[in-house]
Amino acid sequence: MPAPIRLRELIRTIRTARTQAEEREMIQKECAAIRSSFREEDNTYRCRNVAKLLYMHMLGYPAHFGQLECLKLIASQKFTDKRIGYLGAMLLLDERQDVHLLMTNCIKNDLNHSTQYVQGLALCTLGCMGSSEMCRDLAGEVEKLLKTSNSYLRKKVHLNTLFFFSWFLGVLHTSVVLLTEMCERSPDMLAHFRKLVPQLVRILKNLIMSGYSPEHDVSGISDPFLQVRILRLLRILGRNDDDSSEAMNDILAQVATNTETSKNVGNAILYETVLTIMDIKSESGLRVLAINILGRFLLNNDKNIRYVALTSLLKTVQTDHNAVQRHRSTIVDCLKDLDVSIKRRAMELSFALVNGNNVRGMMKELLYFLDSCEPEFKADCASGIFLAAEKYAPSKRWHIDTIMRVLTTAGSYVRDDAVPNLIQLITNSVEMHAYTVQRLYKAILGDYSQQPLVQVASWCIGEYGDLLVSGQCEEEEPIQVTEDEVLDILESILISNMSASVTRGYALTAIMKLSTRFTCTVNRIKKVVSIYGSSIDVELQQRAVEYNALFKKYDHMSDITPVIPTVPTSKPASAGGELLDLLGDLNLTGKQAVSLESLHSQSWGGIMVSRFCKSPDHYFFSAGIPSITAYNKNGLKIDFTFERSNTNPSVTVITIQASNSTELDMTDFVFQAAVPKTFQLQLLSPSSSVIPAFNSGTITQVIKVLNPQKQQLRMRIKLTYNHKGSAMQDLAEVNNFPPQSWQ
Repeated sequence: MPAPIRLRELIRTIRTARTQAEEREMIQKECAAIRSSFREEDNTYRCRNVAKLLYMHMLGYPAHFGQLECLKLIASQKFTDKRIGYLGAMLLLDERQDVHLLMTNCIKNDLNHSTQYVQGLALCTLGCMGSSEMCRDLAGEVEKLLKTSNSYLRKKVHLNTLFFFSWFLGVLHTSVVLLTEMCERSPDMLAHFRKLVPQLVRILKNLIMSGYSPEHDVSGISDPFLQVRILRLLRILGRNDDDSSEAMNDILAQVATNTETSKNVGNAILYETVLTIMDIKSESGLRVLAINILGRFLLNNDKNIRYVALTSLLKTVQTDHNAVQRHRSTIVDCLKDLDVSIKRRAMELSFALVNGNNVRGMMKELLYFLDSCEPEFKADCASGIFLAAEKYAPSKRWHIDTIMRVLTTAGSYVRDDAVPNLIQLITNSVEMHAYTVQRLYKAILGDYSQQPLVQVASWCIGEYGDLLVSGQCEEEEPIQVTEDEVLDILESILISNMSASVTRGYALTAIMKLSTRFTCTVNRIKKVVSIYGSSIDVELQQRAVEYNALFKKYDHMSDITPVIPTVPTSKPASAGGELLDLLGDLNLTGKQAVSLESLHSQSWGGIMVSRFCKSPDHYFFSAGIPSITAYNKNGLKIDFTFERSNTNPSVTVITIQASNSTELDMTDFVFQAAVPKTFQLQLLSPSSSVIPAFNSGTITQVIKVLNPQKQQLRMRIKLTYNHKGSAMQDLAEVNNFPPQSWQ
C-alpha cells in the first residue's frame, strides 16, 4: 500500500475546504483509507493514522473505530507509539467503557518503566480517564512513585492525586484552577480570596519578566497556560470591585504591551487580557488599549482570531462605542471575508456602529453587501437596514430611496411589516409623493419578481396616479406617462404568474382608486374590474364584485372622494354589505346626487381603499358666530364650530367636537357625512376613535366645505360606535347652517 499522507498535510488540506460539505468529503475519504490500513494490520503507519484520527475527532467527526488501535500503540515498545496511543486513549476512552480496562496491565508496566517520560504518560492517562477499579489496582504503583526524588515524576503524581501543591514542581496551575472554581461557585469564597490579588499580580509579573524556562516554555512564552488561568482568576476577582480592579490595572497593561503576537500562544494570552480588561472596572485608557488589540486581531490571517475579535467587539460596542468606531473600516472589510461566520459577525457589528454621523457611508457599504451576500444573510441584513434607516435617516428622500433599494435588491426576503411601514412613510412625506410614485413606477417596469416592491408600487400608483400622469416631479426629471400606460402596468401585475394573491389585490384596488384620479380611462377601469368578478381567487372576486357594485350604485355621481381616518380602529373589516349600503338610505330633498365622505374603510392585506387627505395648508379666521349642536342623544353630543378661509371665501371649515356624558367610553367612533351635489366636502382624520366617559375628553374632526354658490348647507350624518358591548348606529340631519348672514 502507498504511504499515507502525514498529519501536517492532512491539516493543510482540510483548512483549504471552503464549505462544510467539502470538508466532510475530505474527512470521509481519509477515514476510509485509515480503516483499510487498520484492516491490513499496518504496524508501520499505525501511529500516523491514529494521530490523524485524533485530529478528526477534535473537529467533531466520529473516531471510535480507532480505540483498539490506541491499545496496540500503548503496548508498543516505541516511545512515539506510546505517546500517540496514550493521547488517543485519553481522548477516545473514559471510565464508562469496558475496553479501557484492557489498558490496566499496560499502565502498570509503564509505571515501572525505566524511562521517566513513559512513566509520565501512564500517570497522565490514569489521572484523565482512570476508573475506580483501575485506580484501586494501580494504587500501589502510584504510591511508590510518591517517594521518588525525580521532580518530573513527582509533579505528575501530585497532579494525578491532587494531594499536594508546590510552585517549584509546576502545579500552581492546578491551584489557580481550584481557586477559580471556588470563586465562581461561592460568593463567600470570592470575597475571601480577593486578598490574593496582589500575590497573583506578582506571580503574573514574574512570568512575563522571567527568562527562558525549558520546562514551561511554549513558543518563547513562559507557561502561557498558567498566565491564561491567572488572568481568568483576576477577571473573576476584579469584577464589580474597585480596589481589586485598581490593583491589577498596571499588570494588565504590561501583559497587553509586552506579549508577543506572532504566535497563537501570545494571541491567546492577549485575548484573555482583553476579556479581563473589559470585565473589570478598568481605566478608560486601558479599555482603549484592549479594543486596539482586538482591532489588530482583525488583520490577522487566522480566521479563528478574526472571528474571536469580531465577537468581542460586538460585546463591547455599546459601552465603548467611540473606541470601536476607530476600527470601522477594518470591520467593514470583513464583510468581504469568505468565511460565513466572520461575515455574519461583521454584519452584526457594522449595524451596531451605525449612527447619525456615518449613516450614509455605512448604508452604502451594507447595501453593497446586501447585493452580493448569500441568501441566508439577506433577511437579517434587510431588517437591519430598515431599522437603521428609520432611526438615523438624514432626510425623507434618502429614507425612501434606501428602503426602495432594499426592496429592489432583496424584496423577497424582507419582513411582513416592510410593506405597510414603507406605505406609512410615503404617506407622511407629502412633498415626496410625486417623486416616489415616479421612482416606483420605473422600478417595476417589466420586473415583478420582488413582490413587496410591486405591492408598494401598486399602492402608490393607486394613490398618486394623477401626479404620475401629470409629470409634476421637481426632484428628478419627470417622465411622460399616459393613463393607459399606467393601467397597462397594473393589468400586467394582475395577470403575471409571479404575482401573489395579495399583490393582485393591491393592483386591483389601485385600478379601482384610479377611477377617481383619471378622467379618460374610467370605462376601461370598469371593464377590468368587472372581469375579476368571476375570478377563481375568492378574495379577488369579492373585491371586484364590491367595486362593481360601487360603480353601479353611484354611477350618477360626478365625484366620489372617499376619506378614511388615520387612527386605526379595532373593528374588523366587514364582508362587503356595509360598504355597499353605507349612506344608501340618505335622500336629501331635491338632490339625488350627493358627495360622499368617509366611506367605511375596507382593508385587504394592508390596502386601504381610500386616500389620506392632505393637511389643510391655509390659515382660517373665526367667523364670530356661536357653535351649534348637531346631535345630542343617548349621552353622545356633537357640536359644530365654524371658520372661514382667508385665501378662499368659498371654503368653510367646520370643526366637530364629540363628547360622551355616560359612565363608559364610546369606542370605534366613526363620523360620516353626505351633502348635496352643489357642495364639495372634505373630511379630515379624527383625533381619536374613543370618546372618554363623563365628558372627560372629546374627539375633534375637521370638515372643509366648498360652497361656491353661497347657499345654506344641508347635511346628513351617520354615527357608528360601540358602547356597553353593543354596536350603535344612528342617522341625523342638519339643515340651514350656518346662518344666511354669514354666507
